[in-house]
Amino acid sequence: MIAMTSSIDGSTDAALVVEAQKGETWAMEALLRRHRRRVNALALTLMGKDAEFDDLVQESFTQAVQSINKLNAPSAFASWLCSIVVSTASKTFRRRHLLTRLGLLSRDTVEMEIENVTAPTASPEVTADLRAVYAAVEGLQSESRDALLLRRVEGLRLDEIAERMNLSVSTVKRRLHVAQEMLDTVSRPAATRR
Repeated sequence: MIAMTSSIDGSTDAALVVEAQKGETWAMEALLRRHRRRVNALALTLMGKDAEFDDLVQESFTQAVQSINKLNAPSAFASWLCSIVVSTASKTFRRRHLLTRLGLLSRDTVEMEIENVTAPTASPEVTADLRAVYAAVEGLQSESRDALLLRRVEGLRLDEIAERMNLSVSTVKRRLHVAQEMLDTVSRPAATRR
């Protein structure tokens, strides 16, 4: 569970949410400023160095502003905002997948990712292994991909992932199992895959 944040003046997230729900724009601005780093970090985890990174952050903030009155537990603002980011990223990946299948989007995401994380001195074998892992992760359904990234990159517990993805813990476990099986298939030596 994410702790309730307070600023130097003592305003908690809950107090700011209450004010924002009354229409006080300064309160909403304060909440978004306070949580910008958290949102950026989560978006970076889910999207990587992607051309749509800024759009994801902006869309998440827009959704939060538009639906702040739907938040029934003001003290849960941070978790609620993170769940918006996860949901928005998932929609982005589903849209990309559809556009790619329709032939309307031709991006070599795996190659772009490899260029961003592979050292120039990396051996061809290491580069090939990374390419295979990134292809496997990219090939996952967005829900399994998001769960895997929240677990492996963010280090979240199962209950925290469930909260952010608005799922049950058992559903998160299933999605992580699917993702792990895919990664295991990629990491097995070629001789044992035959």
